[in-house]
Amino acid sequence: MTRRRFIADEVSGNHAALLGAHADHLVRVLRARTGQEFDIAAGSTVRRGRITSIAPDRVEFELAEEVPAAAAANITLVLSIFKFDRMEWAIEKCTELGVARIVPAIARRTDAHLASAAATRTERWRRIALQAAEQSRRSVPEITDPIKLQDAMSLPPTTRIVLSESEEQTQLRAALQSAKQDILLAFGPEGGWTEEELHLFQDHGWISASLGPTILRAETAAIAAIAIAISELRPT
Repeated sequence: MTRRRFIADEVSGNHAALLGAHADHLVRVLRARTGQEFDIAAGSTVRRGRITSIAPDRVEFELAEEVPAAAAANITLVLSIFKFDRMEWAIEKCTELGVARIVPAIARRTDAHLASAAATRTERWRRIALQAAEQSRRSVPEITDPIKLQDAMSLPPTTRIVLSESEEQTQLRAALQSAKQDILLAFGPEGGWTEEELHLFQDHGWISASLGPTILRAETAAIAAIAIAISELRPT
């Protein structure tokens, strides 16, 4: 049986603990008992953990061997900020698929109210990613503070792809054929990229790619592209 995975709130040597709401969920909802085993994300590794003590707001584990991680692509998602409810859904689903990093970006067509409120939403986005990672047995993606699109241009020079509705020649699958395991995928806000932004991407060496002729919502495009990228870059 597949073990559930949790992210430790405290780690010390071969011991870890879940606190507060995490512990409460494990005790009340999952009815955990001493001696049960779960996968515990402890720092950069995941280890098998056996429950040694239970309290309403604290569950302690003894950590054993490391759980082998499947090889996966390292995908950074540059996600232009859009309506928060839909953006939260995209963050949740992209976490479940296995994205490594999410960079919220303020684009020219990002609604001004959303742009000004984005900084107050970052911690909520991180909680959503944490819960999705636990549910789907994924590593928790890093979610950065919101940045201006201009600043995203200088992100590490891996394979960098901007998804564009105006691209007519290159499909995403084709753009990924020569990609390495580390890639950046950028998605525009509702209303898409401006011409100036597309020129900015081009000037900084990004590859323009399309998901096809269908016009997708921002959250749908992000989820579809991450699924395609993971499938194309999965080791054979």
